[in-house]
Parts: sequence; C-alpha cells; structure tokens
Amino acid sequence: MSTIVFFIFAILAVAAAWGVVTSKNIVHSALFLALTFVGVAALYVMLNAEFIAAVQILVYTGAVSIMVVFAVMLTLRGDVGESSPENKKWGWGLFVAGLVFVMITAVILTNADWRILEGPWTIQNSTAALSNLLLTNYMIPFEAAAILLTVALVGAVILAKGVRENK
Repeated sequence: MSTIVFFIFAILAVAAAWGVVTSKNIVHSALFLALTFVGVAALYVMLNAEFIAAVQILVYTGAVSIMVVFAVMLTLRGDVGESSPENKKWGWGLFVAGLVFVMITAVILTNADWRILEGPWTIQNSTAALSNLLLTNYMIPFEAAAILLTVALVGAVILAKGVRENK
C-alpha cells in the first residue's frame, strides 16, 4: 500500500513541476510550484522525516510560494495570460535534461554502497533534537534568513509601487 501512495505523491509532484514549466500563465506556474512543494512534503512524511515535511510546508509552500505570487502580482505589467511566452529553444532544454539524467544514472549505477553512516540512525526523537539545535546553536542564521525574506518582500513592494522623484 505504501508503494501506491508513494507513486501517487511522486506523480503529483512531477506533474505539478511539469505544470510550472509548461504553463503560459505565470500565476498558474506559481500555484503549480506550491503544489509541487506539497507533493515533496508528502514524500518527506513517507520517509519518516516529519520535521523536514513541516518545514517544507511552512517555509516553501507557505512563505516562498506566497511571496512568489505576491511578487508576480505586484510587478506584473500587462495581460497575465501573455506573461510567459513559449520558449522556442525547448529542444536544447530537453537535450540538456536528458544528458543530466544519463550522468546521474551512470553515477547511481556505478556506486554500490551509498551508506553515509556506519550503522542505522538511532536517535528516536530527531525532530526535537533538530529543533533544539536550530533554536540554540543556529539561532542567528535562522533569524537572518527571516529578516532577508522580509527585506526581499519589502523590496518587491517598493519596485512594484515605484519611487517618485522629488524635484
């Protein structure tokens, strides 16, 4: 049963990512991006990484996707339906994507042992340990990222509104 659920969420994430790339409406692309983030969060839950899934939902789906939608809406000029014209060089993109796929496949097939740890992960409550570490030793970078995101959103609003020159 877990294999079926995995394939459902994997197909959801890949299909939404395809929608991000192929949608001609930039607002729809941003919403497909949020759906992609939700699909990836579900895959994290299936890997028993609940904390990473929660961060994926809160930070990426909640903050980054909404910030992208606001930035698009604030800076958009003209018709939304014509905001992302079709790219004429999709063949080169397909070629490069295929080449990267072949290289990653070759790396995966030539390496027999992918274990990073010598033994299994033994910490039972990794979410509490990770959150304790994040809010103690890495508190300054955590707050710096929050300030950086706030400044980026304020900058998008200023760019969208425009600055009037005083004469």
